[in-house]
Amino acid sequence: MGHPKLKKKTYSKPTHPWQKERLEEEKGLLKEFGLKNKEEIWRVSSKLRKYAKQAKTLITLNTPQSEIERAHLLKKLSSLGLIEETAKLEDVLTITLTDILNRRLQTLVCKKNLAKSIRQSRQFITHEHILIGEKKITSPSYLVSKQEESILNFASNSPLFSQDHPERAMEKEVMPVVKEDKKKAKKTEEKKEKKTETTKEEKKETTKEEKPKKEAKSKDKPKEEKTEEKLKPEDKKEDKKETKEKK
Repeated sequence: MGHPKLKKKTYSKPTHPWQKERLEEEKGLLKEFGLKNKEEIWRVSSKLRKYAKQAKTLITLNTPQSEIERAHLLKKLSSLGLIEETAKLEDVLTITLTDILNRRLQTLVCKKNLAKSIRQSRQFITHEHILIGEKKITSPSYLVSKQEESILNFASNSPLFSQDHPERAMEKEVMPVVKEDKKKAKKTEEKKEKKTETTKEEKKETTKEEKPKKEAKSKDKPKEEKTEEKLKPEDKKEDKKETKEKK
């Protein structure tokens, strides 16, 4: 038994130090949920293993004490929003790592639009700007229950409590993005207009080059028609008749 003042580890490290799939998954979770380090992931995964182990042992037992523990476990997990109220013990084994990470205070502050990003939500919590009811919670890893989720808000003595605070004015920040989009749209329109002008100029040049060719062809056509008229058989017959009559 260790010293009472020294804290024990609340997690266990992975058995293998190098696993490519696990490392990539952990890297993605760190970015998505704004975690400080991988120890936070290991704490959640150890908690998940604890719930699964408890459920497996309770499935095999049929004692009155096991029924009490079963009801207590299901009530606890349903209050945290990890399972439904009508769920069974087998449903505890379907809980994933992301389900527990989604119930953390840090993620819920970001989902409720109290912060711009997941990193900023962590900052607000550690700087004592967030209240759950009347409790001031400074740990971002705190698991919020369904009842507490509706009471989550800024502290009344915090400057972020007023909606006019620049960090809370989300609509003001959307405007520059829209302006940038308009600028991009203008640039694309200008490019399109330049392309159309170049195509029009090319067409004009092609038409100018084609016109003299057409005029030359039109001059050559009457000569061909004359030659064709001379070679018509009807005209030859008429000439023969005239010569006979003269004789």
